[in-house]
Amino acid sequence: MALKPAPDYVPAHGLLRGKSVLVTAAAGAGIGFAAAKRCAEEGCRALVVSDVHERRLAEAVAALQRETGLAQVHGLLCDVSKEEQVQALMAFAEDRLGGTDVLINNAGLGTAKRVVDMPDDEWHKVIDVTLTGTFRMTRAALRVMQPRGRGVIVNNASVLGWRAQTEQAHYAAAKAGVMALTRCAALEAAEFGVRINAVAPSIAIHAFLKKSASEELLDSLAAREAFGRGAEPWEVANVMVFLASDYSSYMTGEVVSVSSQRA
Repeated sequence: MALKPAPDYVPAHGLLRGKSVLVTAAAGAGIGFAAAKRCAEEGCRALVVSDVHERRLAEAVAALQRETGLAQVHGLLCDVSKEEQVQALMAFAEDRLGGTDVLINNAGLGTAKRVVDMPDDEWHKVIDVTLTGTFRMTRAALRVMQPRGRGVIVNNASVLGWRAQTEQAHYAAAKAGVMALTRCAALEAAEFGVRINAVAPSIAIHAFLKKSASEELLDSLAAREAFGRGAEPWEVANVMVFLASDYSSYMTGEVVSVSSQRA
């Protein structure tokens, strides 16, 4: 039983007023959709979302337009493990947004397998989507942001980049890589006025996670949290929006833990 219930949804404060935003893996009910919705609510002028699921992507675009009132919401299919699709997404975003101010790298893939039982292809697939996909999107964004002298990239890492969990060696390694990529790329981008930070959530409960993990495991993970519950996806999205906004103007190369786990 939760020690503290989820708080009320936080009202918007216009943190991204006038900005344009691209969010990867934004279909469904997870952190990506929550981030896209928060960006629209916080006043972004235009939004592009991507995903690998055509039907869910179309539904996400319609939901974002309906729930936020933002007309300029566009969707494009993209598998971040495919360089040509990453290039197409970046070109699409640049065209529809009139220049991309913010990129939120949310795309990732996780499975559960012990190291001794893990085949190479499963290891490589998780690394390719979660780490290399973030690298591909970051590289594409920097190529358009750096010449303009501005831009923000927010990556989705995980506390598993710091903490161990059985059957998660591949995912944890990928997320630790996202953290290192964030720090190193941020140093390179700083001279061009581009900031790169990351969030590291512990556990955010949403419909897809409930389908991919057992109720027993989710209850066990939530019980470790100080509030006795997992985060709402929008609670993680709020921190992403802060990092995307000018309120975090002196932050770059940082990995912010979004977790209530005890130190």
